[in-house]
Amino acid sequence: MRRLEFVCEDKALLGEILQMCEYGTLSLSVNHLPYGVPLNFVWYKENLYYHGAGEGRKIEMMHANANASFSVVKPLSLIPSYFSHTRFACPASQFFASIIFEGKLINVTCMDEKVEALNALMQKLQPEGGYDVIDANNAMYQKMLSTVSVYKLAPSSISFKLKAGQNLSEERKKMVIEKLLERGTPLDVLTIKMMNSFS
Repeated sequence: MRRLEFVCEDKALLGEILQMCEYGTLSLSVNHLPYGVPLNFVWYKENLYYHGAGEGRKIEMMHANANASFSVVKPLSLIPSYFSHTRFACPASQFFASIIFEGKLINVTCMDEKVEALNALMQKLQPEGGYDVIDANNAMYQKMLSTVSVYKLAPSSISFKLKAGQNLSEERKKMVIEKLLERGTPLDVLTIKMMNSFS
């Protein structure tokens, strides 16, 4: 990563960001032709899981080249230029967290792992419940489990970038936080939390 001040190695924060983000982009490449597709996912037991059909373009590409990248972005607050009391456009910015995984894709064939991954995805996307837990012995789920495919990206590398004002002087950081408090959106509250995590 070029901007080393934005590197984040906080595993708990990485997990928190991944829990917040509903989808990411899977990137594949065959014969020098790139292909990116947005997917729901879950980060579970140090692996990234997603589900889908057992056929189609991404499956064909995965079989041809299992090397993949998966990127997740959590936008934080837009920081307008006028937060800096200037008419100069250049101070405008956006804070964000981004995570890029690289590794090999694996088709999950173990039924126990498949069920665990699907339940973890449900717990992430529907934390309020309201459904029967997925169980291979439950007749309601047997057809679905026989037709749906689950894939795992076992990361060989993880790049976690968090831009949340680490490069600002203390004076400017204080001013930005004051402006975010004035604006007061839920995203601004989250951004302040991220900014303060470096204090």
